[in-house]
Amino acid sequence: MRKISYRYRQHAAGVIQSAITCAVAAAIASPMNLPFAALLSYWMNSWLLSWLTMLPIVVLATPWVRRLTAVLVQDELP
Repeated sequence: MRKISYRYRQHAAGVIQSAITCAVAAAIASPMNLPFAALLSYWMNSWLLSWLTMLPIVVLATPWVRRLTAVLVQDELP
């Protein structure tokens, strides 16, 4: 399997994080009284819409989150 460049690790982490987060949120928001096939279809549609919405936000916000974290968290123990 071909790997992406190390310099894109931040973006790769954002893609993975947003996919997992949106999958969990879509599962929580899905109605549980549907038959399995309908529930799976509903969940997949909800997940895809939320992931496509959140992906650019997460990827663009990641550098700012890292900077803010660096301001709030000390590097080493005193």
